[in-house]
Amino acid sequence: MTEHTQTDQPISHKKVVISSVLVVIGMVLFVYFVLRPMYYLICEWTGITGSTFEEVEARSFEVDYDRPIKVQFLAMNNASMPWKFKPVETEIIAYPGEQTSIFYYAKNTSQRDMVAQAVPSLSPFDATNYFLKTECFCFNSQPLAAGEEVDMGLVFQIDPDLPEWVKTISLTYSLFDITESAQLAEQKTINNSDQATN
Repeated sequence: MTEHTQTDQPISHKKVVISSVLVVIGMVLFVYFVLRPMYYLICEWTGITGSTFEEVEARSFEVDYDRPIKVQFLAMNNASMPWKFKPVETEIIAYPGEQTSIFYYAKNTSQRDMVAQAVPSLSPFDATNYFLKTECFCFNSQPLAAGEEVDMGLVFQIDPDLPEWVKTISLTYSLFDITESAQLAEQKTINNSDQATN
């Protein structure tokens, strides 16, 4: 019969705890780096929703005042994002062809300086190519100091060729914390600049 020392049990528990922690870290990394990009790819492939990143120039459309389109504005934070983030207006009536301006409000409620990135999605998907953003806070990252707040603008047009069956468009912005990646990018730029001068 094999005798067990008193140290066998703690070592076993320690291995289980370390393994569990590594599994959790792996799951978090998988969700952030794999599932999030995969979500946008699946949405694009299936047509569930549309991502609208492209900046376009304002166009000279004839405004169709006989066709009111309800546009809803939504906001959500990624799980790790502590900011207050919301549309100033949650719903408006827009007319195909006209330029329309709205604002989203953001406040860094944390105790540290942060950088955020807003990721848009649009539904129904069929409206994606007809929702033209000429100016948008989502085109750039948004740095805010601790406690700082800002109104972030969006200017858009709806192409009059929008399918007739579309009466309502919902635009959602998801806000992500990109502080770490922004800092890494800034440090890389500084390093490259230093190397170029040497």
